[in-house]
Amino acid sequence: MSIAARLQELGLELPTVVPPVASYVPAVASGRLVFTSGQLPMVAGAMPRTGKVGADVSPDDAALDARQCALNALAAIDAEIGSLDRITRIVKVVGFVSSADGFTGQPGVVNGASDLLGEIFGDAGRHARSAVGVAELPLGAPVEVEVIAEFA
Repeated sequence: MSIAARLQELGLELPTVVPPVASYVPAVASGRLVFTSGQLPMVAGAMPRTGKVGADVSPDDAALDARQCALNALAAIDAEIGSLDRITRIVKVVGFVSSADGFTGQPGVVNGASDLLGEIFGDAGRHARSAVGVAELPLGAPVEVEVIAEFA
């Protein structure tokens, strides 16, 4: 099954690539790997919510944001390598969570991205991962996600 068909089966649509908010490109391919820049949970050019997880944003909402970050990363990868069907493995995910003082649930938040990649790619979506709490993220985003994928 193609990735486009799998996305449709899951009721998902690949968004347009989020334009960079600074001096970088959304994704870069090198050898058989493609690296995304940190992807924010932008939807149609807007941030669905802002703030720190554990204070202004619930962990469940932040996990939905991480899911959107992963979709945005896939859009950047698709634009860089021409087709998500070329992906042979999701290698690594790095998630940054804007965390309120004392919030330690970063892994659960970043599961939003990891679980989505597993749903889409099956075993090829299993990956190494880091989930890091940070003081602030660009534009007040609660979550930012980077993806490294291998492609053929």
